[in-house]
Amino acid sequence: QVQLVESGGGLVQAGDSLRLSCAASGRTYGSYAMGWFRQAPGKEREFVAGISGFGGSTNYAGSVKGRFTISRDNAKNTVYLQMNSLEPEDTAVYFCAAREGPAPAMSPRSYNYWGQGTQVTVSS
Repeated sequence: QVQLVESGGGLVQAGDSLRLSCAASGRTYGSYAMGWFRQAPGKEREFVAGISGFGGSTNYAGSVKGRFTISRDNAKNTVYLQMNSLEPEDTAVYFCAAREGPAPAMSPRSYNYWGQGTQVTVSS
């Protein structure tokens, strides 16, 4: 069982940066691939970024590539999402998720555990 708690969301202006954190419980945290997803009002939950169990590989949605960076610190049981050059289109609730297995996936259905989400609002 893995429990996830996100933090770091807030209200910022276009062009600003935010760093989201996701703290995880569980002794086998390092064996889980992690993902960040987001969901805007009226839209489906979409993949943002993923990272393998020990951080060796990452992947990103095209809309955030070059602006967002996912990383993890397994000693702290924490995964991060550094978001730079934020745009109003990035406004959403951001969720972290854990997947049993070493490789990240882009489908929300591939993830076994979810956090409660943190709101990110970017004003123009």
